[in-house]
Amino acid sequence: MKGYRKYFLNKLGWFLITFVCAFILNFILPRLMPGDPVAAIVSKLAQGISEATGVRAIYQQYAELFGTNKPMYEQFLIYMKNVLRGDFGFSFSQYPRTVAEVIRASILWTICLQFPAIIVGWILGNTLGALAAYLKGGFDKVIMPISIFMSNFPAFGMAIILMVIFGVTLEWLPTSGGYGFDMIPEFSWKFIRSVIIHYQLPFWSIVLIAIGGQAIGMRSMAIYELNADYVKFARFMGIKDRKIIGYVFRNAMLPQITGLALSIGTMVGGALVAEIVFSYPGLGYTIMNGVMGQDYPLISATTLIITIMVLTATFVIEILYGFIDPRIKATQAD
Repeated sequence: MKGYRKYFLNKLGWFLITFVCAFILNFILPRLMPGDPVAAIVSKLAQGISEATGVRAIYQQYAELFGTNKPMYEQFLIYMKNVLRGDFGFSFSQYPRTVAEVIRASILWTICLQFPAIIVGWILGNTLGALAAYLKGGFDKVIMPISIFMSNFPAFGMAIILMVIFGVTLEWLPTSGGYGFDMIPEFSWKFIRSVIIHYQLPFWSIVLIAIGGQAIGMRSMAIYELNADYVKFARFMGIKDRKIIGYVFRNAMLPQITGLALSIGTMVGGALVAEIVFSYPGLGYTIMNGVMGQDYPLISATTLIITIMVLTATFVIEILYGFIDPRIKATQAD
């Protein structure tokens, strides 16, 4: 128990150090972008105003509202205090909406798209990889080249191919949006059916890419475990092959579980390509609009969410490894 406490505190310390560094970078990097977002807002509001004094007064008012007229260190202190209260301020690009309101409206779309796609891709990929390692022969010769091709295929390429085939050529599925443009979001069968239909292309574009990488990883780990000394010894002792295979694939799954945790942690970032290609109303599409509009508060908030998700997923899996992996247990005991 003493060894595990040391292991836990070590992981917790690195988690906190990484979080602090990432928090600072999330604030600074968006503000290093060239241009003045407040000037862009004022230029829209001041259309028709020819008096320079009036335009300058509007600019000063919005600079004060967004805090861009303050020194960087003072902006950071205000930002840190507001984040602790869950307040990310107003969105530059979608003013007068708050950042929290913008994220709240889009994050559910991303979670409903990404989370099932990641889980389905992970299950299918690992199943195919395990079967390829165990069955070998023709099955492996077919699955392996396809998996390598799919894992190296760019995400935007897969999205565009599916769009062209099923959306443009066959006209089976819509090519953009989260639901029909002529519809208002409501709890009705017509709206739900529209959401499901618009969901298909972005969902499968993510799943197909995920399957390839997971299958390759699982196949490699399963082959390594199948050739391990403990497998040969167990077979020599006459232990049933079914029981041996259970241990083999349980050990081979450990790195794959890490990959699953990281995939879930980075689901917001991974949504960017699919959501941009299909104009899907999720958080990835919102991030792109924030970057295009130099929306510092929105960029900082969304990247902070991604950072927290990745760090938390990594930390949780490291802690679970301390219980699951016998090699780490042995290290703790030493």
